[in-house]
Amino acid sequence: MSLLEGLRFTRGDSPLHRLDPRVKFLLTIVIFSSSLIFFEIIPLTIIFILQIPLMIIGKIWREWLKTLKGGLFLAVIIFSTNILSFYFFRGQHLSMDIIEFSLALTIRFLALITSFSVFFLTTSPDKLSLALEKIHIPYEFNFAFITAIRFVPVLAEEAQTIIDAQRSRGLELDKGNFLTRIRKYLPILLPLIINSIRRSLELAESMESRAFGATKNRTNLFELKLTNSDYFWLILMVFITFILIYVKLYLSPFPSLFGNSIIF
Repeated sequence: MSLLEGLRFTRGDSPLHRLDPRVKFLLTIVIFSSSLIFFEIIPLTIIFILQIPLMIIGKIWREWLKTLKGGLFLAVIIFSTNILSFYFFRGQHLSMDIIEFSLALTIRFLALITSFSVFFLTTSPDKLSLALEKIHIPYEFNFAFITAIRFVPVLAEEAQTIIDAQRSRGLELDKGNFLTRIRKYLPILLPLIINSIRRSLELAESMESRAFGATKNRTNLFELKLTNSDYFWLILMVFITFILIYVKLYLSPFPSLFGNSIIF
């Protein structure tokens, strides 16, 4: 459940928190796109490392480490699945380039997690809602998206509470085969689903009592305005985008680190 910590907004007063949500979203898109266009381990590692100063500037590195810890299991699955698939589809030969490519895809996954953590950990749902309104997203879709962002970490925390409660009652989730473990999660899923339905009904009653959707001409107490810092980051991202395009067109593909030697 710690993987979902990357979706929980962390209050702070860092330069990253003060950036306009639209600028941070564009920053996330640049990092996300750069992680997808490269397949080599060298650029993906550089992209991942370059995000670490952002975590330090935003003072969110502790939450980011929790997110990486939660994604470690999926990272191992990605690495193992790629090695096994390439091993069986390439004549059952394991070479260093297969290991390097599998490791590159794993680093890409970690870089993608980090990029979204930069955005969601430093962007409050209220400011994100204002940003979506600025780009003329219908408020109904806007509200549904913001509500999902607010409640996903809450559901993760509630699921962890239910797991701890069931374990205190003697439920052993780590024993048995795969199907047995799935059946053991039923005492966790049922209370979680019931609580989710109950929470949705309470939210619907609260929205109705506040006349949700009664008027289309909504106003906001605060308005988003771009500052000099926002313009600086916009110019920087445009510069980085041109560099990425140049590297992809003229410097790619990058040399292999481990060569193409066959292990067995």
